[in-house]
Amino acid sequence: MPTPLVLLATVGSKRVHLMQAARAQLRLPPAQVLEWRDWLRQPALLDAALAHPGLLKIEPPGDDPAAHLLLLQAGCRLLDRPPVAAPAHGELLAMDAWFAGFTAAMASLALQLAERPQTRVVNAPGEISRMTDKLACQHHLAAHGVPIPALLGPVHGYDHLQLLLHEHQLDRVYLKPRYGSSASGVVAYRRNKAGRQQATTSAALSRADGQTRLFNVKRMARYETQHDIAALVDALAAQQLYAEAWLSKPRCGDSHYDLRVVTVAGQPAHRVARIGDQMMTNLHLDNRRGDAAFLLNTADMQALEETAVLAARAFPHSHVTGYDLVVRQGQARVLEANAFGDLLPGLLWQGADTYTAQLTHV
Repeated sequence: MPTPLVLLATVGSKRVHLMQAARAQLRLPPAQVLEWRDWLRQPALLDAALAHPGLLKIEPPGDDPAAHLLLLQAGCRLLDRPPVAAPAHGELLAMDAWFAGFTAAMASLALQLAERPQTRVVNAPGEISRMTDKLACQHHLAAHGVPIPALLGPVHGYDHLQLLLHEHQLDRVYLKPRYGSSASGVVAYRRNKAGRQQATTSAALSRADGQTRLFNVKRMARYETQHDIAALVDALAAQQLYAEAWLSKPRCGDSHYDLRVVTVAGQPAHRVARIGDQMMTNLHLDNRRGDAAFLLNTADMQALEETAVLAARAFPHSHVTGYDLVVRQGQARVLEANAFGDLLPGLLWQGADTYTAQLTHV
């Protein structure tokens, strides 16, 4: 009898559509979908959904503004902050509070699952939380021997950033929101000896009524005045920000690229080059896909696969995970681990897409 699958997800999302299509292709019954917003309001709904032995896959809650707001408000309560209004579309608002709500939800979910040992989970809630905390995740990977870019640590504001650059004798760094995703709020910062500086980012500054707000946009913004850059860094630092040393990406013609690798059951499977003209090469920013096998020589491909295996070992209770890597001259470094890194429609590995592959090897 086929193993029933429950998705904690958002009905109508791309992820649910692709999983249901994969199950249909394998002639499996459709997955049961439990909406994030419904589970957050009524946790007992999960107990009912998992009444019989089966499999649970946790998808991200970000597709549903209502679920995002519930997590954000829960985080504000946990951090003893005043409640915030619903963020506008694309607004980067109180990411640290959202994470507090999210990690509390994952802890509650883990407790529910502990009472149901007959339920297997695709990615364990605790490991999902660790991967969502980008700074903690990088420290975790490094502790397991996975090569990563050099970390400068938390950034508390623009002035603190300048002190860190002086301390580490650097003029180029990447600034990353600790709890961001998909390049949201990532800043490529550069300065020179003449005092000129530049910040390239997907975070657009908005100022109105004396208030600074940030919005995640597809069109990359470039700021070059100290006034704007300080406002940008301070606004991101208020939601928790960290810095890592600049890691140059390999070239592909006039562009450059990094790589996304999806591991399934601890082994590297789907891989794709993300090629772009800007510093951020995430595919949702309208960058283009490339064939990793065409771009990498034998030594680079071996480094990519060995590093992906090593990274997957750091998360032994995660069946399917995405890793972003820079590979150059036979060496690979992991930029980020993503518990929800399998959304790569149409990308095949040994004839199967990411959803069919994970169902086949579950």
